[in-house]
Amino acid sequence: MVKKEVFKIYVFRHGQTIYNKNGIFTGWKNSNLTPLGIKQARIIAKKLKNKQIDVAFYTRLSRSKDTLKEVLKYHPECKKKIKDDRMIERSYGILEGTSHEDFIKNTGQKEYTAIHRGFSSKVSGGESFSDVEKRVKSFIKDLKKFIKKNKVNVVISAHGNSIRLFRKIMEQASQKQAIGWEIPYDNYFEYSISV
Repeated sequence: MVKKEVFKIYVFRHGQTIYNKNGIFTGWKNSNLTPLGIKQARIIAKKLKNKQIDVAFYTRLSRSKDTLKEVLKYHPECKKKIKDDRMIERSYGILEGTSHEDFIKNTGQKEYTAIHRGFSSKVSGGESFSDVEKRVKSFIKDLKKFIKKNKVNVVISAHGNSIRLFRKIMEQASQKQAIGWEIPYDNYFEYSISV
């Protein structure tokens, strides 16, 4: 019998950004890491310091790249970086750049909760959790094939909502569980793939 090899997936959220700190719908807009966000990125980096990382995935947004940069300082063995926007943050469409507070003031708490945490709710030009789940599912399918073919450990520098759906799929969780999760800025999630 052939012994199976096990490879790892490490996924983490970027550090806190200026928009996160100020309660602004960020989505696909760029927002720089705060000093605390840089500190959080360094905490993740230290937690992953002794792991073997062969390939890194990131999104086009600066917060994903800047957090990954801190992590990879400890990983000269990581020779390949791949940009994949299927793990990008959920788009908030016309709300991007506006504050949660203003939205609640103008539209109401109930509508905010529906938009912010409703699984199928979305605003004009934006995405629902359901939309994000479709692209994350496609990413996971390709990621598993990539790991099996190349026999590598990977790290993914992602975003709160894409990680929420990544976890939902990998952990076979319910919609209710997934929307209830808080995704930390200073920790990572680990998954194993047998090849």
